[in-house]
Amino acid sequence: GPLTLEFEEGDLRYIRLGQQELVRRVYVGIRDHNWNTIPGKLSDLKVDVANDRFAITFGSSHRAGSLQFDWRATISGASDGTITYAMDGVAGSAFRYCRIGFCVLHPIRECAGQPYRAQTPEGPVSGELPLLIGPQPIENGLEIPLFPSFSDLTVTLDGGLEVHIGFEGDLFEMEDQRNWTDGSFKTYCTPISRGYPHTAVEGETFHQRVTIKAAPIPAAMPTMAPTTEMAQLALGEPLSHGLPCLGFGMAGHGEELTPRQARLLSRLRPDHLKTELHFGDSQWSAELDRAIRTVCQVRAALELAVFLDGDAEAALDTLRECLVGVPVVRLLVFHELEAASSTTSRRWVELVRRRLEDAFPGLAIGGGTNGNFAELNRAWPDAACMDALSFTINPQVHAADERSLVEALEPQEATILTTRSFCGPLPICVSSVTLKPPFNQAATEEEAPPDPNELPPSVDPRQMSLFAAAWTVGSIRALTAGGAASVTYYETTGWRGLMEIDQGSPLPDRFRSSPGMVFPVYHVFADLAELGGAAVVATVPSDPLRVEGLALRSEGQWRVLVANLLPSTQRVTVGPLPAGAVAVRRLNDTTARLAMFKPESFRELRESRLHTSGEIELALGAYETVCLDIDECATP
Repeated sequence: GPLTLEFEEGDLRYIRLGQQELVRRVYVGIRDHNWNTIPGKLSDLKVDVANDRFAITFGSSHRAGSLQFDWRATISGASDGTITYAMDGVAGSAFRYCRIGFCVLHPIRECAGQPYRAQTPEGPVSGELPLLIGPQPIENGLEIPLFPSFSDLTVTLDGGLEVHIGFEGDLFEMEDQRNWTDGSFKTYCTPISRGYPHTAVEGETFHQRVTIKAAPIPAAMPTMAPTTEMAQLALGEPLSHGLPCLGFGMAGHGEELTPRQARLLSRLRPDHLKTELHFGDSQWSAELDRAIRTVCQVRAALELAVFLDGDAEAALDTLRECLVGVPVVRLLVFHELEAASSTTSRRWVELVRRRLEDAFPGLAIGGGTNGNFAELNRAWPDAACMDALSFTINPQVHAADERSLVEALEPQEATILTTRSFCGPLPICVSSVTLKPPFNQAATEEEAPPDPNELPPSVDPRQMSLFAAAWTVGSIRALTAGGAASVTYYETTGWRGLMEIDQGSPLPDRFRSSPGMVFPVYHVFADLAELGGAAVVATVPSDPLRVEGLALRSEGQWRVLVANLLPSTQRVTVGPLPAGAVAVRRLNDTTARLAMFKPESFRELRESRLHTSGEIELALGAYETVCLDIDECATP
């Protein structure tokens, strides 16, 4: 009918009417007792597609520890645009779980600030979905949704188009997933007020159905949305602020930098290196010593995250002695009992001030959370006692595929804007940004130790990929646009860092790097460092799910990074740009080997051409990042 969508691995994605996105994703989520997502293995897939309808059936099996769950899907699309997705499942064993059933994701740009109405067991409710990130407060240990549980939801989009979603088999709730930098509002099954985890008994059956319909459908609506439209990266006016201060985390493997690594990192001109000091760990002072040696090697300052525990006063006195003569850009204060699930209490910040401020006048002392933005947004700390407010970002709290990670770029700007609405001019420091969560913050029980033959849960092999470089361009753009003061990315070296250690990957079959390899993401930071202090020019992508970019300008010199967020080739126009000589350097599957093994030679690469039209058209390969240098003085 009039709607289009994509079917991918059991999920419905990007349900659209023409170019207007109505629903971002519909999927069945299986979450174990610690909220780990248990992936399914599809079988018996049958797809029947006609001009005005479709039908899909398949089976899905989920296995993890004692959890055994199987379900059948029946999906249909009718000629009037009605889409129905039903699941019928059965527990093959007794197990505990936090969620079994449908999740529906609603796109942020189309839905934020828009009216909704819902049918609850107590009657109808209505309101507007939040523009800034709606908090998820906790009462009596349980998370509170945006509005009461419902069985029927209608969201009105621009132009009066209504997206109606009916639910069967359970009650549903909504949360603002931008709290975890997901690019959506999420409607999920089983009210949190019922508690979790739940217990399934062997043979227990589950049935749910979701029905989606849009109205009114324009009479002249084309039956297919155009998909070959060229993407655009529009350049606007200079921002009132520059890039955030950019730094990196100390490597978790504990090794010292080699002279080569120190030389390469120094070229990135990091503002700081971050180290975490857990006072409950007897080795914290040795970790501090390593960090001090490292910042001296790369000529940076220290960002310290201190985790108070036990005899904090004595530990702070020792820290005071160790930091004499060491450049420290800021000190973030946490307590082990608060860090991941709450925010820094005023008394801990005041304790650190009393012990350190007289010895280090002007030292910025801040706090916040070592967890996700959600923790900050649900329990704002006393910002009046702080010099900076901090939280972490990672794009894989809920999903791990590349498209979901790309969706998680745009909400990063909203985390800064929402924080700014609370803390005013106080500097906002994102510390740190990582591809994967550093720990399972949602776990309610101790998890089984990781398999030594598998990658740790905090390691993503895409760290060394072209995708990570393109994703990082989008992340820096979003956090810069929001006005972040400082951002800490990744680690210096190792499989969470910018380059591999000389010994190589500890698990070469799982993280397939080579010893000493420089990861593509290194070159994104090198591109920015080479034009340090430049003004940032606003960049606006026509479709932030396809292309991202950063633009800098300094005394007639322009540098524009253009990143393809698709796993396929696409054409992109960039502009308006001034007339002048253009040099192009491409980070793609052709140049990646040179970039990784001879980074200095790669950075000398240039394709030169004369640009006079005010706009450049580029053909970008899969996850390619292009660096454009424009010299306004070199006119024809």
